[in-house]
Amino acid sequence: MTTSIANTASSLPGETRAADPLTGKTPDGGTGLPPAVSVRQSNRSLLHGLLTNKKAMTGAAILFVFIALALLAPVLYPDNPSKITGMASQEPDAEYWLGTTAKGQDVLALTIHGSRSSLFVGLTVGFASTFIGILVGLASAYFGKFIDEALSLTTNVFLLLPGLPLLVILAAFLPPGLGTVILVLVVTGWAGSARVLRSQALSIRSKDFVAAAVVTGERPLRIMFGEILPNMASIVMGTLLACIIYGIGAQAGLEFLGLGDVSTVSWGNNLYWAGNEGALLTGSWWVFVPSGLCIALVAFSLALINYAVDEVTNPRLRKIKKPNPVPTGKRAAA
Repeated sequence: MTTSIANTASSLPGETRAADPLTGKTPDGGTGLPPAVSVRQSNRSLLHGLLTNKKAMTGAAILFVFIALALLAPVLYPDNPSKITGMASQEPDAEYWLGTTAKGQDVLALTIHGSRSSLFVGLTVGFASTFIGILVGLASAYFGKFIDEALSLTTNVFLLLPGLPLLVILAAFLPPGLGTVILVLVVTGWAGSARVLRSQALSIRSKDFVAAAVVTGERPLRIMFGEILPNMASIVMGTLLACIIYGIGAQAGLEFLGLGDVSTVSWGNNLYWAGNEGALLTGSWWVFVPSGLCIALVAFSLALINYAVDEVTNPRLRKIKKPNPVPTGKRAAA
């Protein structure tokens, strides 16, 4: 009778059975510790997780270098970067580290000054597209019914339109300039982020804490931006990074086709002039490689940060450090 009572008491929910002092295991093969102690880790904030992630820090370091060069461009090269300063198609040397173009322009000066325009357009397009996506996604998920149907229809129309032909048509008929490029890229780039954010907001909209906020009489804007949006921080950040990559790449593509303002200095215009001046035909690799490599490196750095956000916020990708098992001999000695 006493034995059965002891076995029943040791198997109650929430209780841990006594471990053997020699093997360190319970009669059911466990370790004598609650599962949460050996498997779970304390939840860390997104910022702390990114600061301790190697991919995030590598991507941030590369991006910081380009931002610093863009800010210091007027100090490093105060003169007009398009100014002819050397011989035509001069190979890289001690005076011109990246050589000169077919016109005799310093390629290094064009590359550094080009980062200002390309990064500005990419960041502006990324933030604007993400902001519109947040507004459309939250409104569609929260209000539902007619508003959801109207916004979803508008989003689907923009998603079904072919991106590159629409970019070409808009850029060809609008007046050339940096503002036109930003407007065209925002108009054609917000729909994808809105679709992703709407699906995430719909899953959060059905949670109990949102229903409680609605019952207590909270305003819709307060619920959308105070209750739903903070729980979408990871997906919003990932969407923002993807939109920035899209903005930089799409601007370079438009300008390479000659649909941008060719009077400005940017990585896309550097590639455009390199193609027009026959850099590929003459083998002047130093003219087009720097701008193309800069675009690839910035996109690579943003992709690294995006992957790091997924690793930090996705439990399936998060690496959990399990405690090292204590040898049997040490347990017996203890």
